[in-house]
Amino acid sequence: MKIFGVKYKKQSDEQLVKLMSKGDERAFDEIYQRYGSKLAAYFTRKLKHDKEKGEDFMHDLFAKLIDRPELFDPNRSFKTWVYSVANNMCINEYKKMAVRSNTTNGISMDIQISSKSQPIEEQLNEKNFSSDLEKVMSKLEEKHREVFIMRHIDGLSVKEVAEIMEINPGTVKSRLFYATKKIASVLQMYNPVNEE
Repeated sequence: MKIFGVKYKKQSDEQLVKLMSKGDERAFDEIYQRYGSKLAAYFTRKLKHDKEKGEDFMHDLFAKLIDRPELFDPNRSFKTWVYSVANNMCINEYKKMAVRSNTTNGISMDIQISSKSQPIEEQLNEKNFSSDLEKVMSKLEEKHREVFIMRHIDGLSVKEVAEIMEINPGTVKSRLFYATKKIASVLQMYNPVNEE
């Protein structure tokens, strides 16, 4: 079904889902373009950096959205709703993984070196920073690590993190404060203010 005259890029996420529920494929394409790569990265990071699994989970989530767009509650923000669904999918996967195995891997940020023309010292410094950040984050409690990643890596607001994790914004702020303080204390050597 085509809806003529709709400027998809100007529609809100919620309006696009409404159009999707009427069979509008271009509305789905726009939602996919807005969230596909972000959700794939989110799943990959949460699922032990298994990129293939992250892609699969992202496709599964969008398949559910195509099959049953009515699952979306129009009274909620689509962004927080879709991340809540993604978060629940990961929780269910953790439960399955715990049954299959009692081992856990540490978090890996896999931060890419951005430019080959960087001086070698800068490249090494970035690599060391990534490695040290990964180590300190792996030592954080899951609840603190989770809010830090959602806020500072996924770029979600405190309110959105609170909705996704079903906790109040004050709790998110307190967990963020704890995580940031712990990370900053361990990584203070990378602060340019400390360099002489």
